Amino acid sequence: MSTATLTSKGQITIPADVRRELNVGTGDRVEFVQIEPGRYELVAATRSVRELKGLFGKARRTVSIEEMNGSIAERAASAGLRAAPRERRAK
Repeated sequence: MSTATLTSKGQITIPADVRRELNVGTGDRVEFVQIEPGRYELVAATRSVRELKGLFGKARRTVSIEEMNGSIAERAASAGLRAAPRERRAK
């Protein structure tokens, strides 16, 4: 098991063997995903969005941006979240 020490600035150095396993280097991003209260998983966030293409098979139908935004707004509303105000566009 690899360990790291937290500095006074709240920083840690990820051990070399962990960096190799995650395939991350200088400037790469990592995410801390909460698994359960008090327990997190460190995940490399280095993949391109383009790599996700085809991950779930062919799309059953094409969805417009408006439909996506509507679905997101509905889910947010059902979760009790409010939409962020839209910025006015200059004419």
